Amino acid sequence: MFQDTLLERIMSLVPLVLSLTVHEWAHAYSAFLLGDDTAERQGRLTLNPIVHMDPIGTFIAPLMGIPFGWAKPVPFNPLRFRRGVSMRVGTMIVKAAGPLSNLVITLACAVIYGLLLRAGRLEVGSAGVSALLRTAIVMNIALCIFNFLPIPPLDGGGVAEGLIPYRLRPVWDQYAQVSSFLLIGLVVANAYLFQGRLFSGPIMFFFRPIQHLIATVAGVA
Repeated sequence: MFQDTLLERIMSLVPLVLSLTVHEWAHAYSAFLLGDDTAERQGRLTLNPIVHMDPIGTFIAPLMGIPFGWAKPVPFNPLRFRRGVSMRVGTMIVKAAGPLSNLVITLACAVIYGLLLRAGRLEVGSAGVSALLRTAIVMNIALCIFNFLPIPPLDGGGVAEGLIPYRLRPVWDQYAQVSSFLLIGLVVANAYLFQGRLFSGPIMFFFRPIQHLIATVAGVA
């Protein structure tokens, strides 16, 4: 039983590493397009997973059963954005690029899954590639939702900060000072008080249209 659980966790590292790598690359690439080459100069404008991985967040935590992972944050400097791009808007774009990349991965995996089903290369519920694609879809939906939460230091916190009116900035700054504790409390509450349901509900809500997309591509909708 323990060996099966450990094997599942090890297999889940494949889509997790891929997803986190693309997520961090999207941050770096969006900043580069806006004129900031900070990530490029530090070797982070790459799809090489080695430069993005965090030993604890990418490997140890998931193997221990913690239901999420993280990579090393990509640095960027809003002061280096090209003329015509405000620091506020540019920061929002860079922050949003990461979770949006997870949405793109979700859609890509769904289309691939549907095409393989249409071609008769997969059977629903089978192991191997089918399980890998299903894991990648659910994982990237979760990463997109989680990272878009308006809680600093998550990407959604950076997006929300850009949307906050200047008159409410003092309130936001006070909130940001305790947001890390709020984030930890949310994760702990989800695990122990809600038995994972706090996030599983939203994930399943967004998974349903993905299932429909797969069925449409497979020609069985």
